Amino acid sequence: MRLETFRAADLTAAFAMARHALGEDAMITHSRIVREGLGTAHEVVAADASDIQQFRRLLNPEPPRLGARRAGTGGQRPFVVSLIGPTGAGKTTTVAKLAVSELTFVGREVGLISLDTYRAGAIEQLGGFADAAELRLEVVFEPSQISEAFKRLAGCDIVIVDTPGRGPKGQDGDWQRMLRQLGPDETHLVVPATTRLDLAPRLLESYKRVRPTHALLTKLDEVPNDAEIAHLAAALELPMRYVTDGQEVPADLHPAGPRVFPTLTVAPEFSATT
Repeated sequence: MRLETFRAADLTAAFAMARHALGEDAMITHSRIVREGLGTAHEVVAADASDIQQFRRLLNPEPPRLGARRAGTGGQRPFVVSLIGPTGAGKTTTVAKLAVSELTFVGREVGLISLDTYRAGAIEQLGGFADAAELRLEVVFEPSQISEAFKRLAGCDIVIVDTPGRGPKGQDGDWQRMLRQLGPDETHLVVPATTRLDLAPRLLESYKRVRPTHALLTKLDEVPNDAEIAHLAAALELPMRYVTDGQEVPADLHPAGPRVFPTLTVAPEFSATT
């Protein structure tokens, strides 16, 4: 979704600028009063109405088609969901939430694979959760172990894959090659909602080799301005099924649409004559 910012002496003039640039059906997504020189100005963020509708669809993607991928049916493997993202994004905790939440894979046999053999305590953290939830966990250190890991997870309908958090300068490595070999059906880019908006394109670029199919925002509870949540989601330009807003498993996992779209505070009724 293309978001543009306009400033003027008053709100009516700022919206008129938006309509001139984006068309008569432009919608305001956010407005505020900002300092400009020795005085103040009205700032609006606006988008085209068709972009807003497309954004709504991104926040309500189709559910995964799990039936055709059930393990043990015609030799097919489980449906594989991987989580990727920067250090500290909350991937391991989110894996735990996805594995047991009533929003996700109720009635399905879930298994876990960890590729995060870099971070101290990562395997222990996920292993402790797997034990508590009575889920099978496989830790893969090298590509040759992937086939055996799948064999030991035979009977699982879903396999959720945890990966290491790496900075933009340290993306490539064995874990990426192993992830490509795993061939996930969905790859969710886990992004803290506190991420600066201007860093979103760089983040997407740094993970392009593992082809993220979805985004998943975490730590919504740490963002003081809800409008920033929607703007970051729009900047990622990926379908988004889930968000998280805390550490509690699995309570703090929510559907993306009802949680994110209202933060956009779209005001279609605003017009130049208001």
